[in-house]
Amino acid sequence: MSDFKKRFRFRYINHDEAEQAADIEQICFPPHEACSREDMMKRIAAAPELFLVVVDEQTGKLAGFLNGLATDEERFRDEFFTDATLYQPLGKNVMLLGLDVLPEYRRQGLATQLVEEYTGAERKKGRRSLILTCLKDKVSLYEKMGFTDRGLADSSWGGEEWHEMKFVL
Repeated sequence: MSDFKKRFRFRYINHDEAEQAADIEQICFPPHEACSREDMMKRIAAAPELFLVVVDEQTGKLAGFLNGLATDEERFRDEFFTDATLYQPLGKNVMLLGLDVLPEYRRQGLATQLVEEYTGAERKKGRRSLILTCLKDKVSLYEKMGFTDRGLADSSWGGEEWHEMKFVL
């Protein structure tokens, strides 16, 4: 077993980790892009089975996470960030709402591994695709992970211009 696999464990979030996840979101995104604490709590309560975390086994703390909401919708819209009631448990698509890795854990492959673990799990559940938005400078990163750039998204979250990316499962 590699040191990486010994040090990090991937699993779904526990409800008592919601505050820690909300803190990580505030660290990983600028204030105008970060999900509010309240919306993060609602998201975790609504869909913990779509909130994959990576735990540092040396500290017992979360190093990062990837989360989303399932839906039958085909296009991303900003309301997914703020309205957990849009969650459809049997939805064929997952709108990814945040890939967060704490700064001290970056450049170790955790983001890529989170995406790989997540895609594998959602494929097994019979989902059709994962959809996310990202800034232009992150498009190539997500393309390397297997996402396709669908062009500019119908999103103005945080006053930014976003690209919509899709991963077909």
